[in-house]
Parts: sequence; structure tokens; C-alpha cells
Amino acid sequence: MTTRILTGTNKEFTISKIVCLARNYAEHARELGNETPAAPVLFMKPASSVIGDGEAIHIPSYSQECHYEVELAVLIGKQCRGVSAENALEFVAGYGVAIDMTLRDVQNQLKAKGLPWEIAKGFDTSCPLSDFVPAAAVPDPHALNLKLAVNGEGRQDGWSSDMINRIPQVVAHISAIFTLEPGDVILTGTPAGVGQVRSGDIMTAEIVSVGRLTIPVA
Repeated sequence: MTTRILTGTNKEFTISKIVCLARNYAEHARELGNETPAAPVLFMKPASSVIGDGEAIHIPSYSQECHYEVELAVLIGKQCRGVSAENALEFVAGYGVAIDMTLRDVQNQLKAKGLPWEIAKGFDTSCPLSDFVPAAAVPDPHALNLKLAVNGEGRQDGWSSDMINRIPQVVAHISAIFTLEPGDVILTGTPAGVGQVRSGDIMTAEIVSVGRLTIPVA
């Protein structure tokens, strides 16, 4: 059972499902040759994919191309079903830092065949995730700087203001499809600059005022 703390409170959340957005930053969609979607594109990771600060990524043997994607993570604090965008932020308990690890070669092969790509996204250790800061500590979640470095070299440096679908619209959209429960996490997409990591690399991901992760690659 994986849990995360809401810092500054006595609350601990058991991580349940992790709902992720693909192509939610236009520049990232373009760098992968994807069209900008008309509606949010969703996929999921299991809670078993989560690791914490200092824990290592293990790249599966069936992939030769593992990519990083730094993301703003949204923690759901209470049951959320069919909410409006106007009320959606009432259900957000906090914000954290995540890295959506992706087996790009596997994903591309499956996409070319029209098949689901969960095995490229949901493998064990594919979701480094920080603890969360309370939502009240983040005045504007759409004014955050997302950064990721590999071995000290900056690779991603983007802003949450560039999201195509903003957090209230995302929560409303997801909750219209299936119920969000306390401990569910939404990964809101990644800015441009994604790339490959290899065994021996060390990633650092940071969102100022939200959190920081240091993740080695085994």
C-alpha cells in the first residue's frame, strides 16, 4: 500500500488510481509528432507504479528507450463525481511533483498497431511521486515552473500556464467519466524537452513551492 503525506497537516492519503493526461502541452505534442487533441487524452497508471524520492527506476528488459516526463500532480481529497469546472478545485487537496516514465519504443510500437500502451506507462517504478503540499499553499497552479535535469544538465523547463486543458476542466472531464476518490492522483501532462535516460543516470525534478524529486536509474 502506497501512501503520501499532505505536508503541514496530519493527513496521509493512500494512493489509489493515477489518471494521466497525454498531449496536454502543445509543444510536447509537437515534439512527438502528435496532433493537439480536441479533448483530454487519458490513460492510467496503477498505484504499484509509484516510488518515492531517492528510489530507483528499473527499466524493463523489453524496452531500449525509457523517457522522463516531469509533471504537476494533483491530489484528490474527497469523492468527486460529475462536478462542474467551476466547483472542481474544491475537490483538490494538494499538489506534488511526478515523473511519468515512458517506454517510448514500446509505446510507439503499440500505437502503430492501434493497441493500448499501458505496458509502456504503468510498469513498476514508472511513477516517481513526491509528497503533496496543501492546495491552499499554491495560489495559482497554472503559474508554476516545471524543471527536470539529468546528471545536472537541464532538460525540461516549462510552465503550467502552457497547459491546453486547465486543472478545473480536467477534473470535471475525468469525474464525468468515472468517480474520483480520496487518494486518487491526476498527472497533468509534461512540457517539451522529454528524452531518454539510461542506467547510472540521476534525474532531479522540481516544481518551486511544490516539491522536488531525486531519482536514480538502476
